[in-house]
Amino acid sequence: MLQQAPYRAPFYLFNGHLQTLWPVWRSLRQPPICWPRERWDTPDGDFIDVDCISIGTDNAPAVVLFHGLEGNSQSHYARNMATLLQQIGWTGFVPHFRGCSGELNRLPRAYHSGDSTEIDWILRQFRERMPNRMIFAAGVSLGGNALMKWLGEQGLAASKVINAAAAVSPPMNVAACGAWLDQGANRQVYTQHFLRTMKQQSEARLRQFPNLFDATRMRAATTLREFDDTVTAPLHGFAGVEDYWQRASALPLVGQIALPTLLLMPRNDPFLTDACYPSRAQCSTAVTLETPDAGGHVGFSGGRGASRDLWLPTRIINFFAQSLGLMLSDHKPT
Repeated sequence: MLQQAPYRAPFYLFNGHLQTLWPVWRSLRQPPICWPRERWDTPDGDFIDVDCISIGTDNAPAVVLFHGLEGNSQSHYARNMATLLQQIGWTGFVPHFRGCSGELNRLPRAYHSGDSTEIDWILRQFRERMPNRMIFAAGVSLGGNALMKWLGEQGLAASKVINAAAAVSPPMNVAACGAWLDQGANRQVYTQHFLRTMKQQSEARLRQFPNLFDATRMRAATTLREFDDTVTAPLHGFAGVEDYWQRASALPLVGQIALPTLLLMPRNDPFLTDACYPSRAQCSTAVTLETPDAGGHVGFSGGRGASRDLWLPTRIINFFAQSLGLMLSDHKPT
């Protein structure tokens, strides 16, 4: 295992909001990285863009990282994972959900919190391309919920595709998370940020597919509930926002997960309410549930230096290595 102490936030990141926003703010000040990219054609005539964030050594284990809502391979957690993978010689990929790679996809379909169908196709493509390698999957936030949902649906069959998994800050009760983000300061800070980019994507889809959904209602949406009821739900075959939020949630499936899985959910995550956290009794024995007091939402920043942001990827890689008894070099982030 890589050396690692329990996470401790620096004194100036004294709450979940600061621990969430600090690494995002720092990443926005960094120039984009031109990762090697492949475009995979999907069975329905669309495409998925996959960025390689670490080439790795020959036949090294591969980590597939699923990003969060409106995230991509430039997100701070992807950059931090890339840094660590490059240091230990592992391979890493960030597959983009449709519309998140910088280019609008061909079909009206986009992505959503419970998109386990897309997760399944992507992971099976990796297994087909790397039949003899160890493959690990990690997901953050929305990508973490979709991954957990896939793991629960697959049960024992997941082991034929990947070797172990990890999810960080997944909103596994999508309804509770959505309602919480639509209230108070969360609505003003986080929800408005998400709506700004989602509305831009929606405008582009309307230019490509006129009358795809109610444009006036989409533009007037000020909450995730309104947006999901107008855009996300009808685009993906749900009857409405309630149907979508219920069917997308991974929480009812955590007891069916059979693959070694790390579930990391800080208690001060500003995106999550108590209803989003499973009890240990709800989780299967294959799930390692960790709920530290601090960390924020996919935060775990250690301070100002770039190398101080490696706590989260180190915890994930340590879990993968430990679950299969792999030996890692004695790397110690500063």
